[in-house]
Amino acid sequence: MFGKTNVPILGIVENMSFFLCPGDGKRYDIFGTGGGSREAAKLQIPLLGEVPIEPLVREAGDTGRPAVAAHPGSAAAGVFQGIAEKISATLK
Repeated sequence: MFGKTNVPILGIVENMSFFLCPGDGKRYDIFGTGGGSREAAKLQIPLLGEVPIEPLVREAGDTGRPAVAAHPGSAAAGVFQGIAEKISATLK
């Protein structure tokens, strides 16, 4: 759709990419792994980041606060910051 309307695609963000168990820190790929990477390669665009499933992100969204501001030390906040940096570098 974006290609047909000449809207540039900056990259892919894979949401709900994995779950980090708060108890043991183990990563669980609930929906499989590598889908975002495969699609990015297929479309020849960058994979900007893989956002984990994290209850803190939902809680921040429910209160209207960005996850990065509400929980700056969370895994998702780090991913969001990395995505923002990649987009910023692309737009310079």
